[in-house]
Amino acid sequence: MDFRSPGIKIRITRLNIIMTQSAAIAWAKHYVALSNAHELAKIKSLFIPEATYCSAYFGEYRGRDAIHAMMQNFFSRFPDAHWEVPEYGNIGNDGVEFAFIMTGMDTASGEQVQRIGLERIYFTPDGLIGRIEVCKPDGADR
Repeated sequence: MDFRSPGIKIRITRLNIIMTQSAAIAWAKHYVALSNAHELAKIKSLFIPEATYCSAYFGEYRGRDAIHAMMQNFFSRFPDAHWEVPEYGNIGNDGVEFAFIMTGMDTASGEQVQRIGLERIYFTPDGLIGRIEVCKPDGADR
C-alpha cells in the first residue's frame, strides 16, 4: 500500500483531527475536575507561561503567575466553589467550549452565589492551556 496516496493522507488527517478534538475535551474535563478539587498547583502547571485568562466576571490576566494569583484570590473568596458542566463541545482544532453553573459561598458578602457562564479553553498541541475566555450569558448583570 502506498502511504503517499492522497486518499490515505486525507483519512489520516481526519483521524488526527478527531483524536485532537477528543483529547481537547479530555484536557478541558481534567481542568474542570482540578478546579472542583481546588488543586491550584496542578492547575497552574496546565498553563503555558504566557497564557491569558479573560473573564467577564473578574477581568483579564496575562501570564501563568498572574492567572495563578487570581485563582488563589478567587478560591479564598469562594472556598467551596464548584462547577457543573453538562457537556463539552469542540471549537476548532484547539478549543473546547462549555456552559457552566458555578456555585459557592462568597465570603465577601456571606451569600451563596450561583453564576452561569460560557467558558472557552484554547490548548497548545501539547495539551497546555494558552487562553481561557469566560463570558456571561446574554442579559446577565452579575
